[in-house]
Amino acid sequence: MLHFERWKIIAVVLVCLAGVLFTVPNFFSKQTVDSWPGWLPHRQLPLGLDLQGGAHLLLAMDTKELEKDWLTTLRDDTRRQLREAKVGFTGLGVVGNSVQVKITKPEEMDKATEAVKKLVTPIGNAILGSGGNDITVASSGDTITVTPTQQGMQHRVSSAASAAIETVNRRVNAMGTSESTVVRQGTDRILVQFPGLQDTKQLKDLIGQTAKLTFHSVHPDISAEEAKQTRTPVGYKVYPSTEADGRSYVLQETPVVSGEDLVDAQPGFDQRTNEPIISFRFNQSGARKFGTFTKDNVGSPFAIVLDNKVLSAPVIREPILGGSGQISGSFTVDSASTLAVQLRSGALPTKLTIVEERTVGPSLGADSIEAGKLAGLVGCLATAVLTIVAYGTFGVFAVIGLIVHGFLIIALMTILGTTLTLPGIAGFVLTIGMAVDANVLIYERIREELRSGKSPIAAIDQGFQRAWITILDSQLTTLAAALIMFWLGSGPIRGFAVTLTIGILTSVFAAVTVTRLLVSLWLKSKGKSRIVEVPV
Repeated sequence: MLHFERWKIIAVVLVCLAGVLFTVPNFFSKQTVDSWPGWLPHRQLPLGLDLQGGAHLLLAMDTKELEKDWLTTLRDDTRRQLREAKVGFTGLGVVGNSVQVKITKPEEMDKATEAVKKLVTPIGNAILGSGGNDITVASSGDTITVTPTQQGMQHRVSSAASAAIETVNRRVNAMGTSESTVVRQGTDRILVQFPGLQDTKQLKDLIGQTAKLTFHSVHPDISAEEAKQTRTPVGYKVYPSTEADGRSYVLQETPVVSGEDLVDAQPGFDQRTNEPIISFRFNQSGARKFGTFTKDNVGSPFAIVLDNKVLSAPVIREPILGGSGQISGSFTVDSASTLAVQLRSGALPTKLTIVEERTVGPSLGADSIEAGKLAGLVGCLATAVLTIVAYGTFGVFAVIGLIVHGFLIIALMTILGTTLTLPGIAGFVLTIGMAVDANVLIYERIREELRSGKSPIAAIDQGFQRAWITILDSQLTTLAAALIMFWLGSGPIRGFAVTLTIGILTSVFAAVTVTRLLVSLWLKSKGKSRIVEVPV
């Protein structure tokens, strides 16, 4: 076990040098690192919110709005199913927490019920005992009732939370950082941490708007005032305008094209008025639908709606077949830029409300860094001195292994882009102790082998072999705990788990491979003499 082939020695040395190379940028300022040649590593370990300060927002999802949107979708789906089944119906609408519809001909009741039941979707995992349906369909007399189940609502909230996290991540990353943390907290809350940000206005503007963009046809005959005084036509709805004049429009509820068909949105300026606008482009499907609609409605107005408010309602002068256009309104340069980012990131599934907002000052983070540096320095020095005092020359080898371990763990965290937080520093210090434990196990085993009467070389070889099994067992146990923490935890817990996992791998490499290589080279330096004194 003490024999190393040449290629293995070269591989170990190269790994150690790579660790040093990728760690070095962390000891210099960003300006200094940027001035280095391009072939040198430039990436630095990003610091978390607790180390460099920043913004902390806790957002709550509007589950009532989610339920309302779902019921509206169920109503439209029920209408579509009954029309496809060619069943006559009346009184379709949302009543309380259900959708109800009356079938005009009693003999078509069974046919209508079967058609509506096609909307039922199984959810959960039947093998794990969590199977069920998202909705229930019940018939009584001439009425069919569609009701979301509790399990279905939970599944919808969970899916909406995942979609919201992805959207918020895209919006936050558009601000020019990949160091932010966006994680789910509880069932319907999302935690956003943005290191280094002190003014949260831009962040709140980006997250605070749903950015649901839709294009609707305008009712050709009835104005909003007439609809309010009489009755809004079926399938239409009154939408307020964003303009200060308080004007409203009667628009078809089902949009012609939605923001899901957008592939790009960029801020710009109108060439005629020089006002800020947003240029957009549809995908192939959206371009086809938009082109067909504008071709069939030349001379009629259509409305551009953002979050249920009409931005503008221009008249179609000619068919728009290219799949692109522009949105004008009362935009400023900043608001146009923010809206373009929101549209590119996609709409949030529901409105997010800020329930907790905190900003952490950089001075607190600086204090933590200085305290961490002092604690780490004292701990490392004390560990090195005790190890050398206890094990002599082999203790020096162990300390060299610890230094390699420190470089490798920082290098891997830098390469992976892991954010360093205070729990991460705790995990780093913990792995230093674990690496020392591995060396202690090896050296104590060597001492036992020597006491049993084995030769020095045989004792060293047996010490490494037998201690390796014990080290592997203990590290696998810790690794399992780290993986569980990463799986079930969030935020700082995950940061600790990531650092601990990387530290386990590097500590095993440093304590077993690097130290063993040093011992092997030390034995070779003794020449052909097989009788050596083991300095442990």
